[in-house]
Formats: sequence, structure tokens, C-alpha cells
Amino acid sequence: METRITPYRDGPLLVRGPFTIVDQDGGEIRVDRETVALCRCGKSRSRPFCDGTHRAIRFSAPSGLEQPYEE
Repeated sequence: METRITPYRDGPLLVRGPFTIVDQDGGEIRVDRETVALCRCGKSRSRPFCDGTHRAIRFSAPSGLEQPYEE
């Protein structure tokens, strides 16, 4: 199974498939599920995971690119 990341309009990033989350110091953040929602609004109380706060604060973001991607 491949890993897929789907940005939801006005919501989180949904990650499906095998993955590992590591903090900036290299410590692994334990995840016990194959699908998780990652916070995109920055206001979740359980960051990096989504807790639904984006709805309460009326977070707005498209599901696609906002501007051309450049490497």
C-alpha cells in the first residue's frame, strides 16, 4: 500500500498508508492507526494531529495548490 496525503478543503491533511511522524529533534511520534488527520490550521490542542478546531475558527484553505509549486 502506498502512502497518500490528501489536503481537505478548509480542514486537515489526511494521511493514509504506512508512515512515520518524527519531530524536529528526530524523536518518533507514536501513531497507532493507518489513517490520521494532521492539523493544518495551527490551532489544534493535539498538534500535530487535528482535533476539529478548524471548524470553530473558520479556517479556510483550498484542497489544491494556492500558488504554483517551485522547487
